[in-house]
Amino acid sequence: MKIAILCTDNREHHRNYDLAAPYFGTAPEALLQGFAALPGIEVHVVSCTQRSMQSPEKITNNIWFHSLHVPKIGWLRTGYQGCIRATRKFLRELRPDIVHGQGTERDCAISAVLSGFPNVVTIHGNMAQLAMLFNARIGTYPWMAARLENLALRRTAGVFCNSAYTENLVRPRAKKTWRVPNAVRRAFLTPTQSSVRSGECILLCVGIIMPRKRQLELLDVAKELVDNGQRFELHFIGHADPSKTYVKDFFEKIRSLGLQTHVKYIEELSTEQLIERFDSASALLHFPMEEAFGLVVAEALARNLKVFASRVGGIPEIISGVPEAELFAERDWKGLTVGISHWMSTNCPRANQADLIMRQRYSPGNVARRHLEIYEEILERGQSQ
Repeated sequence: MKIAILCTDNREHHRNYDLAAPYFGTAPEALLQGFAALPGIEVHVVSCTQRSMQSPEKITNNIWFHSLHVPKIGWLRTGYQGCIRATRKFLRELRPDIVHGQGTERDCAISAVLSGFPNVVTIHGNMAQLAMLFNARIGTYPWMAARLENLALRRTAGVFCNSAYTENLVRPRAKKTWRVPNAVRRAFLTPTQSSVRSGECILLCVGIIMPRKRQLELLDVAKELVDNGQRFELHFIGHADPSKTYVKDFFEKIRSLGLQTHVKYIEELSTEQLIERFDSASALLHFPMEEAFGLVVAEALARNLKVFASRVGGIPEIISGVPEAELFAERDWKGLTVGISHWMSTNCPRANQADLIMRQRYSPGNVARRHLEIYEEILERGQSQ
């Protein structure tokens, strides 16, 4: 089977054009790891970029990579017409059996459904729901992404939904849905050889500094814990765009609340560095207002971190059956603070065997095999767009 995966090359997303090799979001990366271990398939990853870049021909023995140069005019301002046409032209030469658009955030989904080949789409972020939550103005990126998402979901043969929450949002707009979780990258599923936890109580909050992740509110929680005499450190790890008002408010609030000795900000880390942080910490604090899946929660549990999280999106599915993970209502800041305080009073224990549950549910191989089953179902139905 020849599979075309339309996926954002993060060199384009982060404007890292000088890098010699592509890199992808955590969920697509884990899926490709699963595909790499499966026999009898040929996978072609196709990414559009605004600049020509040096790229490898192959990622693994059975995975090829193709970078398509599309001038800036062919992107969002024209509804990704340049990306759609470049992808369609390339796929006519490649002639895949099926095309899989990874995400509705950018060009991937709409290019897949207009490719002229049998196609499916994966939802990573629910763009229509986010546009509604944040009252996106007409003509803005969220507003446009929501409309392109609606178009893509109506046109594709079916949609991979990473949680019941996502599936409920997608089902009214799609011909068919399948609930398939995101995979966890293999490195996170590799057992630690020995305990490397530090003697301090360290909480991690991993993710882009942005309103949806609610880091400002978590600083209020940290302040109350400090005022109650708790000894801990809270490390925020993730991209922080200094031009964003929310990011400026975040750093100002750390100063105004006097949290400099308890709160640290850490730039984006490599996979290996992030795993080291997980293994030396005590818990993950993840309290977004909306979350399609919550892959960072699965990754943290795979390293046996205690988890405190909001009961939103796909997070409840991930922590189901994990007794050490605690969920709170979306606005239950008091409950969250009390829960963390109680845990700290018991010497901040980590999870016990959460890693075993994560390996069983979210291994790249299992998720990739489920993808192949669905591809075969689509091809047997003979649905082409």
